[in-house]
Amino acid sequence: MAGYEDFVDLSYKPAKSDMIVSFRVGVPGWETKKRAWGAVASESSIGTWAKVVGLKYEHVKKVAAKVFWAGKDGWIKIAYPVDHFEYGNMAQILASIAGNDFGMKAVSSLRLQDVKWPAKIVKAFPGPQFGIKGIRKIFGVKKRPLMLSVPKPKVGMTTKEHAQIGYDIWTGGLDLLKDDENLSNQKFNPFEKRVKLSLKLRDKAEKETGEKKSYLINVTAPTTDEMLRRAKFVAREGGEYAMIDVITSGWTSVRTLREHCADLGLAIHAHRAFHGAFDRNPKHGFSNLAVGEVVRLLGVDQYHIGTHIGKMVSPKHEVLDVQEHITQQKVRENPVEHCLAEDWLDTKPVFPVASGGLQPGLIPQIIDLLGTEIMLQLGGGVHGHPKGSHAGAIAMRAALEAKLEGKSLEEASASCKALQQAMDYWGYTRPR
Repeated sequence: MAGYEDFVDLSYKPAKSDMIVSFRVGVPGWETKKRAWGAVASESSIGTWAKVVGLKYEHVKKVAAKVFWAGKDGWIKIAYPVDHFEYGNMAQILASIAGNDFGMKAVSSLRLQDVKWPAKIVKAFPGPQFGIKGIRKIFGVKKRPLMLSVPKPKVGMTTKEHAQIGYDIWTGGLDLLKDDENLSNQKFNPFEKRVKLSLKLRDKAEKETGEKKSYLINVTAPTTDEMLRRAKFVAREGGEYAMIDVITSGWTSVRTLREHCADLGLAIHAHRAFHGAFDRNPKHGFSNLAVGEVVRLLGVDQYHIGTHIGKMVSPKHEVLDVQEHITQQKVRENPVEHCLAEDWLDTKPVFPVASGGLQPGLIPQIIDLLGTEIMLQLGGGVHGHPKGSHAGAIAMRAALEAKLEGKSLEEASASCKALQQAMDYWGYTRPR
């Protein structure tokens, strides 16, 4: 086994224990398809550009990847022997299947669409601690979508201003306040001061409304030690959540946080900031579907999936695919979208979060698209309300309850001034 072509075997039948990866390969005009396909399998497993003695060893060949299927438009599937990987090491796994293969001259573009995770890999990861049922139990809400909001502007406000917005949206009917992904421990809003004051107002809002309220507190930090210190502080102060920017923090940080949150009793909210840098181009990069699967294995409880109708680029099929793969125990193969079958065994589901450009007038559409097993996040769609954040929260809650009760927003607006104001202001506008 020496040349790239040697890593292509279309007669190979994958073993049940193999990891299967769906790729889309762009082939330069000067390259052959077979060599380009083989380059991906080679570079992501045992190969190199030169002939080396070790490639002749049978024990080395046993962990070599093989291209075993090729379809139209550059789509291929590669099988990786499971023993190529350190089972519970996501950093190592992705350094293989999504590493140097993306920089090869032999390919003009490369898209990793999906991974079929073998049982040995699935069992090696903790998965979510709470899952959807556990999160719903925290709030005592069995069926309706949970609702959350991020203070706007995203950063720059004082701690007092931030906490007041939390109080306003909690008393307006929303379930959760969420830190923005780029709010951590800046001078204008220090972490510990923000946590203490916001949770104090959370307690006040709970007493006034009779409903459970919570706060997604961003523990993303310069070091893993500081991240864990912040998570411990949240737990001591009575918080229920540690939020983390999963991509910018790194997979090992996410796994480490999950292990410590098991002891702290904290659920994990995963924000996907940075995903657009590599998942937006359908012909190149790493799909949001694959990211969703990775963080399910690592053990987050909530993950942003997009909306299709909001401000972020999120094709309908992609949003639905991600939702299915992070919530279902078994998933059938979808050849049209090149999504692979999955068996998540005992891994709990992740609560999907629809966010990015939603407003009250879009609530019926997002429920029609994603159902009620969803978390709805509105930022500007709450705080941009003509009468402020409290009224925006009231409008959001009213729009959701109207949809669940089978009422139109026009009908519901007749008995909710805040919703009427939101409809007069935004209507059914989809942001761009």
